[in-house]
Amino acid sequence: MVIPFSKTQRGTQRGDEFAELALPLFDSLYNFACWLAHDRSEAEDLVQEAYAKALKGFSSFQTGTNFRAWIFRILRNTFLNSRTGLAASQTIALEDEEALESVPAAVTRETPETLLFERANQETIQGATEKLALPFREVLLLADVEEMPYREIAEALGIPAGTVMSRLARARRVLRGELQDKVVRA
Repeated sequence: MVIPFSKTQRGTQRGDEFAELALPLFDSLYNFACWLAHDRSEAEDLVQEAYAKALKGFSSFQTGTNFRAWIFRILRNTFLNSRTGLAASQTIALEDEEALESVPAAVTRETPETLLFERANQETIQGATEKLALPFREVLLLADVEEMPYREIAEALGIPAGTVMSRLARARRVLRGELQDKVVRA
């Protein structure tokens, strides 16, 4: 993906500042977009659009405030306003399957059986996570996958920190119940 810099911003101090703040967050933003959109192609579009909007509106960003929360909020709002929005229904893999296949089992010291069990566990967790309502899923992903502090999540989502903690507790409880049901049925 190419970050679109206009001729007036390329090489400027403000453009350099944007690149310095934004580029290290690419993987985290893409991961979050994948979980929101349930489609890698759509996630790429969302991240690109979020970067374009952030670059365009970077003059409104106040230096010294939380850039990470600011750009995650832009990504989330971009998703909510996208053509797929909350209606996304496709699933995504937690790991790149090609990367897994290219690593020889002897190097990883894993047997086909352990790989099968690991894959089944990932699919179970992914399925349970995808069943969560979007407000709970996004808080869970930002807290547990992106390891964002509650205050930063609250800022990114535009909700009070108490709501973040409440949604996170509820999401974990629902996820735990869903996973326990899977284990009992297995």
